Amino acid sequence: MGGTEQNYIQEVFDTNWIAPLGPNVTGFEQDLEQYLGHQAHVGALSSGTAAIHLGLILLGVSKGDEVLVQTHTHNASANPIIYQGATPVFVDSEAQTWNICPLALEQAIQDRISKGKKPKAIIAVHLYGVPYQVEAIRAVADKYEIPILEDSAEALGSSYKGHKCGTFGDIGILLFNGNKIITTSGGGAIVTKTAALKDKAIFYATQARDAAPHYQHSEIGYNYRMSNICAGIGRGQMEVLDEHVALRRKMHDFYVAVFASIEGVDVFSTPNDDYFANYWLSAITIDPEKTNGITRETLRLALEAANIESRPLWKPMHLQPIFERYPYYGSNIAETLFENGLCLPSGSNLTDEDRDRIAKLIKAVFG
Repeated sequence: MGGTEQNYIQEVFDTNWIAPLGPNVTGFEQDLEQYLGHQAHVGALSSGTAAIHLGLILLGVSKGDEVLVQTHTHNASANPIIYQGATPVFVDSEAQTWNICPLALEQAIQDRISKGKKPKAIIAVHLYGVPYQVEAIRAVADKYEIPILEDSAEALGSSYKGHKCGTFGDIGILLFNGNKIITTSGGGAIVTKTAALKDKAIFYATQARDAAPHYQHSEIGYNYRMSNICAGIGRGQMEVLDEHVALRRKMHDFYVAVFASIEGVDVFSTPNDDYFANYWLSAITIDPEKTNGITRETLRLALEAANIESRPLWKPMHLQPIFERYPYYGSNIAETLFENGLCLPSGSNLTDEDRDRIAKLIKAVFG
């Protein structure tokens, strides 16, 4: 917390705006629109998953359709496809950004078209705050006239060539869970190119209530709007967003220095200066052939024994029991990342004492 969140929350109680919606919701949306720029239109919602779900609805995804989705991601990127009765088609990563591979993406599109099923949308994710290959993915999407739903759940504060993540897709989404770069305790947002599309998203998010003096509904809607209390937290968090990004990047630099002299360990970093990452999570890959047999699990268990939490990278969706029967395109990049990768402590509130303890343990493990 930055310290000013309580002021916005107190205002909620003082003005009795406890119910969903209210001045903080409007203010939070305006804060995000100003931050993202590029004429972004933002609707504050109850979760990032809700934002993906509404994004698919706005893109016309329905029962029987197919949606291409990055396999190396959290399951919330894929679950809403199932909500719509559609079929997820999983696509491998590429080694530079760990995100959706443009070559595998095009292969998947061509093969699905040859089978008589042109995909309805592409869900591309900025994994761990590192932007995907924006131009390459857009080129493929435009070539086949398939819209992009940009999953920026982990990438608020990241950018590509000076443009903020969340503004590259035909529709974008943001997430504000407790472990994200900023939090509203729980919540998300949808980012659209036009005010009309934002209004349509909000219509669906408020039970699709028609304009009538009574409760009238001509379409199926959802209870997906953010509360005024949560939005108040978000407004306070926006005041420290840049500071939080700087602190996460400081953690990344810390790990780069720690592992600089350890052969066989690579710290996940942006490919070049076109990419600016918030480094929401600092992650590494370990090559046991170069570390005398020390593996991802060797380090993870050593950290765990010292009460320091770490976690393997996302298990690819096409390897998950719930999704393993769906189509998959690519090689084994995402699978190899999962087998050898580890997410390390990255919180904005880690202290110098914490970092010193982490560094000493890592150096002890690797000798």
